[in-house]
Amino acid sequence: MESEDAILALAALAQSTRLEVFRLLVKHEPQGLAAGDIAKALAVPQNTMSSHLSILSRAGLISAQRFGRSIVYRADLTRFQDVMLFMLRDCCDGRPEICAPMVESLTPCSPPKPRRKAHV
Repeated sequence: MESEDAILALAALAQSTRLEVFRLLVKHEPQGLAAGDIAKALAVPQNTMSSHLSILSRAGLISAQRFGRSIVYRADLTRFQDVMLFMLRDCCDGRPEICAPMVESLTPCSPPKPRRKAHV
């Protein structure tokens, strides 16, 4: 990923409504959400939402697919991963212990380990 691509993606997410749109779409992966449903969920007028969706789309963070009269948007998690990896690529400068706490904090994305029952 080039710096300009990362800047475009980060700039798109640097606005509260667009950040909420992206987070909402991540929660609705893989089926996505129609534009009208996104606008309703976030209480944003549809014409304003259209502008936000265009910015996120140009940044490559979401994709759109037409189904009849509605357009369904989905988060592009691969692109988001590329942006995050771009940010972290040189994070530890050859010293993995620097980034280890951050990597460990991402483990909630993984299935939880079963807890052992306490003996009573």
